[in-house]
Amino acid sequence: MFRNFFCVFVAIVWTALMFPLTIIAMIVTFNRSASMIVVQKWWSPVLLWAGGAKLEVTGLENLQKGTPYIFVSNHQSTIDIPVLFVALPWDTRFVAKKMLKYVPMLGWYMWAAKFIFVDRGNHREAVRSLDEGGAQIRSGISIIVFPEGTRSDDRRVMPFKKGPFALAMKAGVAVVPVAIEGSGKLMPKNSWNITPGPIRVSVGKPIPAAHFADNRELLIREVRTAIIEQNLALGGLGGDKNDVVAARGREGSSKPM
Repeated sequence: MFRNFFCVFVAIVWTALMFPLTIIAMIVTFNRSASMIVVQKWWSPVLLWAGGAKLEVTGLENLQKGTPYIFVSNHQSTIDIPVLFVALPWDTRFVAKKMLKYVPMLGWYMWAAKFIFVDRGNHREAVRSLDEGGAQIRSGISIIVFPEGTRSDDRRVMPFKKGPFALAMKAGVAVVPVAIEGSGKLMPKNSWNITPGPIRVSVGKPIPAAHFADNRELLIREVRTAIIEQNLALGGLGGDKNDVVAARGREGSSKPM
């Protein structure tokens, strides 16, 4: 119980302290990316420390520094966000649900730093957001996406939404499969019940989207299979390799509503 209260307290107070620093960094440098120093070096590590997370990262040698990528990761827990900020020392922005824009401090920062907000209930707006993501990539910024669209209930890798892969094909960049294991044990979905322990991140080899022409589903299958295999290697539960694409309008399920 104490650990749960402590984590909530640290998350609120530390975010409140770091928020003005991110804004100051952007204003002083006239560069939104300057705020990533605060987020990656100060904000995220403290949240992981408060939760008792011991982060282990492998596979960074697969990447070329300075090259923009689309990082595609499975999603087990809210803590995956600071985990990936620390694990991926790139100039990155997340693709996030539009509702997060209105979260005090966190959403305000994401808006100021030009994170990509997607309204999944509005197809036209979602396409516009992905176009904005393409512009970010062309400027040298990498994008992080959780293609399952939501956190997994049982830590297994769920079916993927198509949107992020359309972005990869349009931008002509490589997709990097990233597997997380342990965050769902440390902080399960919809819970502040914290159990300290290891969180392992495996960064796979980049998969060039251009090699798949217009075959988006083949790209999705290749990336998702890589993430499942990486997750299994980390001691995770993997996922059904044949349950590939989420139904339109659904998150985490290939079955239509």
